[in-house]
Amino acid sequence: MTESRDHENCMCLSGEPYGQCCGRFHRGAAEAATAEQLMRSRYSAFVLLDGDYLRRTWHPRTAPAELVLDPGMEWRRLDILSTSRGGPLDTEGTVEFKAYYRHGGERGVLHENSRFIREHRRWLYLDGKMLP
Repeated sequence: MTESRDHENCMCLSGEPYGQCCGRFHRGAAEAATAEQLMRSRYSAFVLLDGDYLRRTWHPRTAPAELVLDPGMEWRRLDILSTSRGGPLDTEGTVEFKAYYRHGGERGVLHENSRFIREHRRWLYLDGKMLP
């Protein structure tokens, strides 16, 4: 399903083709080297309704028991506003972002400061604080 998108621009708006950007993470061919890469790949997973990837990259301590993705949610754009730590040698990091969406006839923005931790050489989403 996602391989057919490999040559299209990645939905995380990195400017890279999907196959060289988030697609390799979604397929399990690579692990995100930074918290920002994981954030971008998780956004793309929401766009693609890839619940398996979202569960795989969610820290087990904070992951929901059930993850229901709404196919009516249309994610339109991701803006990374700032990052703190979260590099290849860090064990924790934060990414502040705005994700623009359309649901039904409504438009909205999800503004969050997400926390990530790195365990066993893998970045995982821990939690996020919603911002106004």
